[in-house]
Amino acid sequence: MNFKRSTTSMAIALMAVSLVSMTSIQQDAFAQTIGMSITATADKGGNTITVTGQTVSKLNDVSFTVTSPSGSNIVAIDQLTPDGDGHFVKVFKVGPTWTENGFYKIKALQGTGANSMYTLKVFVEVKDGMTQRTSVTQSNLETGIFTPNTTNVGKDKGILLDAIIIENGSTMFEVTGKSDRVSQDITLKVIAPNGNVVKVAQISPMLDGEFAAKITVGGPLWKQDGLYTVSVKQFDDPKYTASAQVDIKDGVVVPEFGTIAAMILAVAIISIIAVSAKSRLSIIPRY
Repeated sequence: MNFKRSTTSMAIALMAVSLVSMTSIQQDAFAQTIGMSITATADKGGNTITVTGQTVSKLNDVSFTVTSPSGSNIVAIDQLTPDGDGHFVKVFKVGPTWTENGFYKIKALQGTGANSMYTLKVFVEVKDGMTQRTSVTQSNLETGIFTPNTTNVGKDKGILLDAIIIENGSTMFEVTGKSDRVSQDITLKVIAPNGNVVKVAQISPMLDGEFAAKITVGGPLWKQDGLYTVSVKQFDDPKYTASAQVDIKDGVVVPEFGTIAAMILAVAIISIIAVSAKSRLSIIPRY
């Protein structure tokens, strides 16, 4: 009797392991059934852009279109067939038709017309006929076979102005932010409420893309009271322009009611309620 129970238990256990294994295998196989990925890389001061990729479908060619920053000119087109593993490589050479400065769009399309399957695009910067240091990836592969290169710091392309930190509400504030491009300096401007430029500075991003600058206020240029606009710009592309405002009165920075102050107030209110409840105090007198 015990032998039968043991045999039955073992059979059930083996069946469970088999089901788990089959489920795992099916999930893995399914996860690799759709998608394509492309990565564009270029060196600073070079004249070639290398696009590598992988696709699950090996039956359809991948076509490429490279469009100028203004979107008015197609500077390169090509088509290739993925190898037996779905890999493909295409090298574009910056030529005489690449006359515009800015971000060129490289679009990869697999299939045509009704058979179109995947469409991906990446952007590569070209300035004065030379490429800027770039490594960008776009992918819709479910398994994430291609991992984006960490050379591009931010997942969101462009520049972000994180915060304006006010030091003691006095005559100084700090601007912080982050960009996914580390090879180009950032131009910072502070514009008074009347439109006058009161400060211009160049900031070099750190290797992780973060940047910071301390701005001292006061003096004849800072006489006007009101909101001063702080803007940062790295390229002509709108994604690389950001701005924020800081309030200045009588030549000093007006501090905002920040998050820390709000937390302190919340803790104080909670403490008062807790103490009142514990001591059975009442704000409204009882009659």
